[in-house]
Amino acid sequence: MTVEFTVPGTPVGKGRPRFASRGKYVQTYTPEKTRNYEAWVKQCWADSGNQKLSGEIWVFITARFPIPKSASKKARAEMLEGKVWYGKRPDIDNVAKCVTDPLIGLAYDDDNQITLLHVEKVYSDTPCVHVKLVEREAKTCEP
Repeated sequence: MTVEFTVPGTPVGKGRPRFASRGKYVQTYTPEKTRNYEAWVKQCWADSGNQKLSGEIWVFITARFPIPKSASKKARAEMLEGKVWYGKRPDIDNVAKCVTDPLIGLAYDDDNQITLLHVEKVYSDTPCVHVKLVEREAKTCEP
């Protein structure tokens, strides 16, 4: 089974945990921007009407970032054609974490079910994150 959904808006990478001193105790918390984006990913999954997957899962993520307003017409065309990739922050692994972590319990039971992860960052006129989950049958590792 294959399911797909889109998270509209500029992609966000998972932020590092923050620490706050509360007297003699240290409290750890997730940054607000990360919490909000993960809630948005959950909402987009729920709105898609997809069902939970089981077994081995392949995940394909395309993070589409906005083209800078300062880009020339030539540079803009190259960005849209895929000749120029998005090579700025957030880090690609943090983008993947910000999408896969909130789906635990919704799209799959545990993220250890993910056996293939393909993530790419590109420029686009419509910033969003497109996610495709493919449920795979268990296979042997023979060539």
